[in-house]
Amino acid sequence: MPAPPAATGAIVVVGASTRPLAASAARAGWQVHAADLFADLDLRESAASAVRVRPYPEGLPAAVTAFPAGPWFYTGAMENHPEIINAISQTRPLAGSDIEAVTRVRDPAVLAAALKEVGLRFPETRRDPSGLPQDGSWLAKSLRSAGGHGISRWRGPAREEASPVDRVWQRRVSGHDWSAAFLLGDGAGRLVGVSRQLLGRRWCHARPFAYAGSIDIDHQSLSPEMLAQLELLGSLLAIRFGLVGLVGVDFVIDSQWHIHVIEVNPRPTASMELIERATGFSLAAAHLTACGLRAAHLAIHPRSGSWSKAILFAAEEIAVDEAVLHRLRAAAGPAVAGWPMLADIPSPPQVIPAGGPVCTIFAHAPSPRESLARLRHRVAAALGHHLASEAVIGRNSWPGQAFPTSD
Repeated sequence: MPAPPAATGAIVVVGASTRPLAASAARAGWQVHAADLFADLDLRESAASAVRVRPYPEGLPAAVTAFPAGPWFYTGAMENHPEIINAISQTRPLAGSDIEAVTRVRDPAVLAAALKEVGLRFPETRRDPSGLPQDGSWLAKSLRSAGGHGISRWRGPAREEASPVDRVWQRRVSGHDWSAAFLLGDGAGRLVGVSRQLLGRRWCHARPFAYAGSIDIDHQSLSPEMLAQLELLGSLLAIRFGLVGLVGVDFVIDSQWHIHVIEVNPRPTASMELIERATGFSLAAAHLTACGLRAAHLAIHPRSGSWSKAILFAAEEIAVDEAVLHRLRAAAGPAVAGWPMLADIPSPPQVIPAGGPVCTIFAHAPSPRESLARLRHRVAAALGHHLASEAVIGRNSWPGQAFPTSD
């Protein structure tokens, strides 16, 4: 197996969508080679080479053989494909959590038991729906779920449906959807950011439960009780599970400020790029350093305002051409502080099927509430809609904070 470079050099990143981490690694001085589902225009601009993989993920091991020797790391739901992680790791060193750690933390029973031991919460989860209420108070979830796909309210089995072995049923927790970003290594965990999740947002044309974006929140503004729970969680993931590098955790906060861990994503996640925009904290450099590679870190600067992002999904089939790209760029607007406001830009000509992701749009404003309002206006403009201001800003907020919750 090739040895990793002493400093920056060639690095390979794979996953469903690699654009955020590829761009971060390129800014940190690495020569990036990327393989994912899309090979969007802006990925090609930041990477030394980028390929669109079909079939995905089965085609990934063959695709990366064309890249120069060097380490690799993964993002975008690769934890659901341990056989692919194993195959690529046979030919180049892995900068990330290994298969054993990933398999353990993705097992709901193992994760629930570990959380319970340290006093943290995990929703009641079953492998068989027999006797469960069919009123939507429980969720049916695929064990290979990612980005909210494969999740539905349990209303009972469809007439033709057999109970699959890769599914669990989980009691739905009432509260607000959040995510946390941890940097793990050497048996220690550090909380580097938190965000409010935008799930199933109709104004993005997202399906129910689908990840549709995030609003970055300064984690220093969290209550001591929340910070204590998150710090305990980070230590658990590093020590008990042996995860390394950047790790994302989806969780729900209930009305009593209790954290209910929903899912651990043992790799960099989609929401983390907002942290880099807000602070200059180089995600790829931090991840690679934690995994034993030396990488140049970008300077961290104080936060100024709130960043948010939304993934725009196709309500119907879209034929991408230059006119479509012009409308998307006009809706997103000019760069802010050097950061583009449009990303994951599809390459014409191509056809995006109904329900497929079209692009990512960003917004920046003094507060999370204003950032969401600006984001919704930009998404509406990209769709060619008009959005009245009173529909933008929700009337409800998290107690004591201006955290937007409206759909």
